[in-house]
Amino acid sequence: MYMRKKSGLPELLSPAGDRERLEAAVRFGADAVYLGGKSFGMRTASPNFNSEELADAVAYAHKAGVRVYLTCNTVVHNEECTCLPEFLTGAKNAGIDALIITDVGVMALAKRYAPGVEIHISTQAGVTNWAAAAEFYRLGARRVILARELTLDEIAEIRARTPQDLELEAFVHGSMCVSFSGRCLLSNYLTGRDGNRGDCAQPCRWKYALMEETRPGRYFPVGEDGNGTYILNSRDLCMIRHIPELVRAGVSSLKIEGRAKSAYYTAVVTNAYRHALDSYAEKPDGPLPEWIPAETEKISHREYSTGFYLGGGPGQIYGNGGYVRGWEVIAICEGMSGGNAVLVQRNRFFRGDTAEVVEPGSAPYELILSEMADAEGNPISVANHAEMTVFLKTDRPMAKGAVLRRKIAKPESGE
Repeated sequence: MYMRKKSGLPELLSPAGDRERLEAAVRFGADAVYLGGKSFGMRTASPNFNSEELADAVAYAHKAGVRVYLTCNTVVHNEECTCLPEFLTGAKNAGIDALIITDVGVMALAKRYAPGVEIHISTQAGVTNWAAAAEFYRLGARRVILARELTLDEIAEIRARTPQDLELEAFVHGSMCVSFSGRCLLSNYLTGRDGNRGDCAQPCRWKYALMEETRPGRYFPVGEDGNGTYILNSRDLCMIRHIPELVRAGVSSLKIEGRAKSAYYTAVVTNAYRHALDSYAEKPDGPLPEWIPAETEKISHREYSTGFYLGGGPGQIYGNGGYVRGWEVIAICEGMSGGNAVLVQRNRFFRGDTAEVVEPGSAPYELILSEMADAEGNPISVANHAEMTVFLKTDRPMAKGAVLRRKIAKPESGE
């Protein structure tokens, strides 16, 4: 076992769309990561991992005590069944800890070609009741990833009426789909890109209008409360203030959505939920330090909701189809050299700027960029070349992988 989960706490499960995002998740406190291979995964927009990269990723994660779960949860068609044995055997040989599976046929093949690898039932299976969860357990599943449409009370009942060694995983942060647990045909119908096979074009985020049959070319806006026309655009999920309720409901693993999102997103959200879990462990009835939920506002996101957990639903954002973005990454720390942090530039920054430093294991802190030099040691006043190396004088050692960010003067919102 490669678990580093603290006793009594749910697992923190983070997305890893590529190696950079994997390293961010591991550095910032994930207990486990989930990722995809080059096929059978629900995120073709992510770079994902080929067989060699997968083996290297597993070795890296396991060295840090982090478990690795591989997605195999697309809707599989006849012609693909002959490719599954090789995929499953390769996954086992890479050393993964679990396969995330939707299809009972794929589940049967996994037991044959990847024996000993745990089976986790995907949210795509739409498990909403204890009978379904218990049946998947009887068929050999170690974990069920619950449908997103459940309340905390419903999850608590599933926990009470299923075997205690069946683990329950639930999404706690990230994008929400307007369709039931992501089972959507809209993208396939409008663009030919099948959302159930990892290729969603996200047409639920588009702006829509009506056209009357006898008046071709004349469009009528679709509005609600006069605020706009993005009638399918769901809010993002954020449950960081509700860790105690999730624990009491019996959730075994807290899952962060976002394999197609940036390494910065992975680092910041993982860091926030890691601290939220650790704060709960230290003081279960104590208040959550306010800087922790504030971190979830410092990534690109849609307006937040608590999804279906507390009753009701996530609701839609009618005014626009895009993200709120108030901060930008300016550099990543590669380590220390003498009294300098060695930075790789991501966005232009100037001497005298005030940055926030986000590093594993601590709250963010402010740092004035007072003395900078280029790779040759020449003093500079601006870092304006992409990926350039910058030596930043600092009295406080900075951890490898730390992120430097800056507040955007005029936050971006909309398309």
